[in-house]
Amino acid sequence: MGSLYRRGTRAMNDLIVAHVIESVTEIELKMFLRLLHRSGITSKSDILFVFSSKSSSFNHAIIEENKSFLKLINGYYKYNKEEKKKNYNSSSDPTRFMNSSFDPTQFVISSKKEKESGEPIWGKKIRVYEDFGNSTELTLTRLSYGSVVGFDMGELDPENSLSGFLDHVPMSLRRWACYPMVLGRVRRNYKHVLLVDVKEHLVLGDSLSQLKNRSPESVILTTLPTRKKNLDKKPVNSGFVFGGVRGVRRLANAMLTEIVRAITQHKKRNLVSESTLFNQLVSNEFVLKNVNLIVSGESTHELSSLTGLMNSNSKLGSSSFSISKFPIVRRGNSNLDISYVFRKYLCSTPLDSIAYSDC
Repeated sequence: MGSLYRRGTRAMNDLIVAHVIESVTEIELKMFLRLLHRSGITSKSDILFVFSSKSSSFNHAIIEENKSFLKLINGYYKYNKEEKKKNYNSSSDPTRFMNSSFDPTQFVISSKKEKESGEPIWGKKIRVYEDFGNSTELTLTRLSYGSVVGFDMGELDPENSLSGFLDHVPMSLRRWACYPMVLGRVRRNYKHVLLVDVKEHLVLGDSLSQLKNRSPESVILTTLPTRKKNLDKKPVNSGFVFGGVRGVRRLANAMLTEIVRAITQHKKRNLVSESTLFNQLVSNEFVLKNVNLIVSGESTHELSSLTGLMNSNSKLGSSSFSISKFPIVRRGNSNLDISYVFRKYLCSTPLDSIAYSDC
């Protein structure tokens, strides 16, 4: 059942569930995964892709990106090890990594912490060792990264729960029938979960860090930018949801019930909007009384606004662009070539060119 694209090094606390709708292209999926890896979030998270149908067409792309990323972090560590030996008794900082926008230290784990962690639930543990130091002082560290797996909706929702209500069930609706099954199975394995739409979003940072002191019932939602000034509340973004596993699972169950209720009451069933239903659900405090819902006051950044800042930064002569303030970016109505937009960010050093053939 499912496909294992990469085995992780240990049991992770967080899970990223990324759904891939029918119109996602291979290039879009590769860019999503590449940026996800570069964000550092996969140092503590497993990734689970949910596909609308058989995912064999994407297998090669996912495996290629995983191999390239492992080649990248191994390359950085070899460089770092050489720099540490050269500068062991000097005051220079060997963690600059050639002024790169990527910091691989996020993927380091101590041998003690690695021993304390359990086996990953997806496949057998892979052990990766790196030796830092010299003959007089030895520190054994290990690289830490999560597993990457994929499932088709038919595997997670074999009965196609909504088929009795609709002639054609779009993935935007059916995915909510998949989440209860997935999260029910792994509820004891993970603390936090992120649900994200691959087509609409790019993960550039670690949003899950916001959950550190939150309860398991907490769910954080972002809002969407709107040009309508007379709205009392901004619409929430149903394509990017994160929180404790318990809270997200309860939200998914409530959303599935809301979908069934709306379909049975709507005269034109095929016109039911997932986004509209989600916003109606979020506004219903009674239905979600067992969920600690937190709606962020800041709207999800659009890709067009980020590219404007990147261009301005380039004019100032900076060699790299920090995107730490943009943990999530939404494509919106932009027709920009994403691979072109992020080429400078992703190909900032010679090591990047070695790892990625398109740099």
